[in-house]
Amino acid sequence: MKSVIVTAPNQVEIIDAPIPKPGPYQALVKTEVACLCNSTDRVLVNGHFPGMEKAFPFALGHESVGVIQEVGAKVRHFKVNERAVSGLVFNLGVDGIKSAWGGFCEYVLANDHEAMVQDGVADEEHGWVEVFEIQTPVASDIAPENAVLFCTWREVLSAFRDFHLKSGDDILIYGGGPVGQSFVKIGRLFGLDWIGLVDRHPEKRERAKRFGANDVFDRDAPEIANKGHQLDAVVDAVGVPELVCAGLPLLKRGGSMCVYGFYAGAKEFIVPNALGDFNYNIFVHQWPTRLFEKEAQETLSNWVREGKISGADFITHRFPIDGINDALEAISQRKVVKALLTY
Repeated sequence: MKSVIVTAPNQVEIIDAPIPKPGPYQALVKTEVACLCNSTDRVLVNGHFPGMEKAFPFALGHESVGVIQEVGAKVRHFKVNERAVSGLVFNLGVDGIKSAWGGFCEYVLANDHEAMVQDGVADEEHGWVEVFEIQTPVASDIAPENAVLFCTWREVLSAFRDFHLKSGDDILIYGGGPVGQSFVKIGRLFGLDWIGLVDRHPEKRERAKRFGANDVFDRDAPEIANKGHQLDAVVDAVGVPELVCAGLPLLKRGGSMCVYGFYAGAKEFIVPNALGDFNYNIFVHQWPTRLFEKEAQETLSNWVREGKISGADFITHRFPIDGINDALEAISQRKVVKALLTY
């Protein structure tokens, strides 16, 4: 099978690897489409992801959807010919090649988390990993180009719970990439009141307005501060520690600075307390709450069915899997919202 391998920093190749064999709680999934994660995949390829800086070579990818080909003897929640999302490959079966989730492989494995829980084997001793919880079936009426966006949308919608956001809140989002745009689109469906977005690229600001942002701002625009102490939350959807400094002065009393972007390589970040009001919150959300993420899928599926959200609104670039390096180059230009990989 085709597998996307990062052989060294900024060097990506496609190699042939054995098709994985599903274990008793696993489903073998043939990948239909996948998406690059603009932040995590780029950091992994650059060699800056914590714990993976010297792990080369490794198999890349964690956003994919495909059709189930085979299921293990103890699988109860996946069925052959149905779809599954978020399948991965932790053991590529090739000596010396590690895994950075391996979700861009032509065949991946989805684990039946629920069956493992029911059988009392959802633990490390039996090979269980917390990401198994979000490897889920996809309803037959959800097209693959929508289902693959669940990998991003579920995380964002679940973050609303971790950040304690409420209907009617006023929030400002730093970053117009796929996560920032998802906060705008989902925030409007969630019932936020005022939504602002900050990004240096005009086309991303325009997209945010189409998605329902009330106001958009250039990164260095002085008018951002005019919102004053009126915001319920500021969201860092970029992963830049300095945005804590930018966000604190904009919060009302009791407001929240919400760190979603991943602080790759940052061993510490400074919280300038004097910039905030007397009372404020800081939430750091660099890893999803898996239960919330899984539960978000039902709401998102209904929104897709109702035509309220669509992968087509987010997918700006398409590449065959053999063009993975072209896709990564497009990501590096920071013009891509979501790049779809086809198989």
